[in-house]
Amino acid sequence: MADVIRAYIEQQKYLIIDGALGTELERRGCNLDDPLWSARLLCDNPDMIAAVHSDYLHAGADCLITASYQATFQGLARRGFTHEQARKLIRSAVALAKTMVDGFWADPANRVNRLKPLVAASVGPYGAFLANRSEYTGNYGLSEDELVDFHRERLKTLVSAGPDLLACETLPCFAEARALVRLMEELVADRDMISAWISFSARDGQHINSGERIRDCAQWLAGKPCVAAMGINCTDPLHVASLVKEIRSVTDKPVVVYPNKGDVYNNLTKSWVPGPGLPCFGEMGVQWAKHGARLIGGCCHTTPDDIRELALFLKGKKQKSP
Repeated sequence: MADVIRAYIEQQKYLIIDGALGTELERRGCNLDDPLWSARLLCDNPDMIAAVHSDYLHAGADCLITASYQATFQGLARRGFTHEQARKLIRSAVALAKTMVDGFWADPANRVNRLKPLVAASVGPYGAFLANRSEYTGNYGLSEDELVDFHRERLKTLVSAGPDLLACETLPCFAEARALVRLMEELVADRDMISAWISFSARDGQHINSGERIRDCAQWLAGKPCVAAMGINCTDPLHVASLVKEIRSVTDKPVVVYPNKGDVYNNLTKSWVPGPGLPCFGEMGVQWAKHGARLIGGCCHTTPDDIRELALFLKGKKQKSP
């Protein structure tokens, strides 16, 4: 895989990533109360995933992230899938996204003033397999070598399905990023070229969820050829500007950001409501771009409408409200 990220932003300045998958599926009535979360629908209802992918493409997304975040050999085995069934299901996440992109691109009307959208194969953290919220702490109790062993077969399987790149996302600790880079370097040694973005979840404007400094992580990743971009996802949008500045202080590689929408949970209504005082998502995206982000999208609770608004703002077709 070539560095498709840099080639893309050189032509149109920004690469717009899609928005949430899991929370969007729940918003559409899907029950994801399952250790496999959104990956369960790869087996039970792939058409629903396809519909979300399609809506993000029509909203202006330049990149789809596959439904493989929580699809691991270990997690699928725990649910009774054979090894071969698990392999096919993991590959199907990439095939589904590629099919949606190809179908979208087949219509000439969708090619106006844009490049063909990319497919990024999601590689979620070890904590997503545990399904105990440890992806928000990084307190796994595993060594880096053990994390390499956990991720190895899924990574190779995803690459074999032919995505444009990998999205190694929501990583809570530096050790997991190092483990994934080691695996990508293994693939390069085997002549299976690969590039990826690495994105961490963060607790504040300087530290990822494990407490390690984002600047230190970025400085190490900057020297790795297989890392095409780095940044933040699944994080409070209030922290993003500071985190982008920290990353930009140590590298000129493209910075990726796709934070949560900033909603807060109302215990009285048992529902998510907009965070107080936050600008609209498109306005926030413009601010992140001003600080140096080049790959911009949304994570939990963002919708196709948010990505449409983001695309309009970044392309200068919509101005900040008075």
